[in-house]
Amino acid sequence: MKVILLQDVKSLGKKGELVEVSEGYGRNFLLPRNIAKEANAQAMNEYKNAENSKKYKIDTAKAQAESYKKQLEGKTFKMTAKAGKGGKLFGSITAKQVAEEIKKQYNISVDKRKVVLERDIKEFGTYKAEVKLYTGISAQIDIQVSEA
Repeated sequence: MKVILLQDVKSLGKKGELVEVSEGYGRNFLLPRNIAKEANAQAMNEYKNAENSKKYKIDTAKAQAESYKKQLEGKTFKMTAKAGKGGKLFGSITAKQVAEEIKKQYNISVDKRKVVLERDIKEFGTYKAEVKLYTGISAQIDIQVSEA
């Protein structure tokens, strides 16, 4: 018997998956507890539509990430900070500040956790950073820190 899972089932599969189970297990356990629904024609149609919708969302997200990568790749972001003697910054330039600068210059929202700095920025100079836009898609940028 084919069923579509409505919840994650430990040894069977994840929510939304189409799985084959024995007749008794499906009729006596899964269906009465609303853990799964029978894979009839209407349910299969809904399942296929949901799969197509997921695929479309993933494809559009990848295309968006590729366009952002083209915009950001190799760009230099100039940032200013106050420093004491010897060029040491008061504090440091954080991934959050880099994400805000990207938003300000290119209007691209990037989560601060997706900005990977090569090392802590605590002095003036130019530093490399990686902006992770999607799984497997990232852009390399430069951050130039100068005195305010």
